[in-house]
Amino acid sequence: MIGIFDSGAGGLSVYKEIFKLLPKEKYIYFSDNAHCPYGEKSQEYIIERACAITELLMGKGCNVIVVACNTATAAAISTLRSRYDIPFIGMEPAVKPAALATRSRVVGVLATAGTLKASKYLDTKDKYTDGVKVVEHVGQGFVELVENGVLEGAEAESVVRESVRPLIEAGSDIIVLGCTHYPFLKHLVQKIAGEGVSVIDPAPAAARHLLDVARMKGLIKEDGNLQATDPKDADIELISSGDRSALERIFDLL
Repeated sequence: MIGIFDSGAGGLSVYKEIFKLLPKEKYIYFSDNAHCPYGEKSQEYIIERACAITELLMGKGCNVIVVACNTATAAAISTLRSRYDIPFIGMEPAVKPAALATRSRVVGVLATAGTLKASKYLDTKDKYTDGVKVVEHVGQGFVELVENGVLEGAEAESVVRESVRPLIEAGSDIIVLGCTHYPFLKHLVQKIAGEGVSVIDPAPAAARHLLDVARMKGLIKEDGNLQATDPKDADIELISSGDRSALERIFDLL
C-alpha cells in the first residue's frame, strides 16, 4: 500500500501522476491541513508532523511513503529515512533539468520560503546551475488559493501574476514549480508567462522514481495492465487532520 502525504491537498498533484503508472495499487492520502501551510514552519515542527503522519500511515499498512511536499522533503526526509525502515520518495524542484534546457540561461523557481532556504535545494542549485542565473520567488498566496479551491478567475490570476512577473522580467524562459500545490495553478502560470516559457512540474519525475523503487524492492504487484482510468475511482482512502472539504474539493477536480 502506498502512503502519500502533504501539508494539504497539493500533494494530490503527485498522486495523480503516480496513479497513471500504478492504477491497481491501494493508496492512503493524508492532508495535514490543520497545520497548513508548512512553508513558514520551523524544521523541528515539520519533522514532528512528518513522523506522526508516517507512523499513522505505517499503522494502516503502507510499505512505501511519498512525501508529496517540497518543504517537508527538505526539512524531514533525512530523519524519516533514518528512523523508519521503509522507502520514502521525496520532492525537489527540478532545477537540474531546467538548467540543462534553458536557452536564455535564466531559470525561474517558484517555491515556498521553506524550500528556498533548505540545504537540499541550495546544494542542488549550486551543483547544477553553473553559468545559469536562478531567479527565485515565493508563490505568495498560492497554497491558500488551492486549499480554498480558487483555481480560476480574477483573484487567482492576480495572485499568480504577482509572483510570476518578476521571473519573466528577469528573463526566465523556464519556470520550475517547487511546491506540489502549484501545479493546480500551472495553467495560470503558463498563461501569464506566455507561450515561449516552459513550466516544469516535478510530479511526473517523482512518480517514475516511486515506480522504480517499488519495482526494485518488490513492493508492488503488477499484472501487466497499466491502463489508467479515473484517479477518483482508485482504491484510495483520504484522511485529513482538519476540515475535509478542501481535500474532497480538490480530489473531485482530478
